[in-house]
Amino acid sequence: MKLEELNHHRMSDRILFALDMALKQEDVDIAEKLAHALDLSMTRNTGGGEFIERREYPEQIEDALNRFDELKKKHSETCC
Repeated sequence: MKLEELNHHRMSDRILFALDMALKQEDVDIAEKLAHALDLSMTRNTGGGEFIERREYPEQIEDALNRFDELKKKHSETCC
């Protein structure tokens, strides 16, 4: 399923859509904040203290987070 086809019922869907846009625009600062928000939205209300996340992220999220890592690497190589 393409990202544009997501139904946007969940907060994480909307954040993922915004993260995809930030990645396409190569906006590292906004993408970083959105990746953090996405992580929070996916893991809220789960366990406490010693809780270990065992579920896997959907393919679209894994892809976006991988593209974010690539963008950060690219940015750090050209930045400084």
